[in-house]
Amino acid sequence: MKNCVNIVLGKEEITLKVSEKATFKEIEECLKEKIPELKKLYKNEKTPIFVTGKVLKNKEIDRIKEIIQKDIDVKIEFDSPKVLGLHGIKKVFAEEIKSSETKFHRGSLRSGMKLEYEGSVVVLGDVNAGAEVVAGENIVVLGILRGVAHAGAKGNVEAMIAAAQIESPQIRIANIVKEIEKEEEETRKTYAYVKENAIIIE
Repeated sequence: MKNCVNIVLGKEEITLKVSEKATFKEIEECLKEKIPELKKLYKNEKTPIFVTGKVLKNKEIDRIKEIIQKDIDVKIEFDSPKVLGLHGIKKVFAEEIKSSETKFHRGSLRSGMKLEYEGSVVVLGDVNAGAEVVAGENIVVLGILRGVAHAGAKGNVEAMIAAAQIESPQIRIANIVKEIEKEEEETRKTYAYVKENAIIIE
């Protein structure tokens, strides 16, 4: 993708608009090409840079900072959240998860334990009541999910939650929260996803 990073000059800041459809490799290459153009804008002043558009992973945020700050001493802000969870989500997006960096957790999560990862999470056991799993992408539990699960925790509504059985009082995908009613718990549910701005559990 040729022009996947656009520079927009504002009074208070310079905005870098990153295409949501571009891969990070394309973004990286495009940004490197734009550095000479950016450098010209920094002869006299230190206007901050604001990066918007595609929601980025933390290591991608760090890499963009590294590329720019190697040549330009400037403050850089991102509209991508650094933290996972409802409070960190600044905007929702729909990005198909074709492949994913995955963290495997061997054994069950006991009450009070919290497992957090920017990619997908696979738990090789149960997630007990009082435990929490938070993932930037998908969550798969090979046992019973009784604790809280939050998939798509950077705002991706394409994320899903799957388990041998879902018995949680509450699950979250992106910024959508679903409280699970007692009647719903009685039938076997194994899969949760977002459809028309609501979480569907089947």
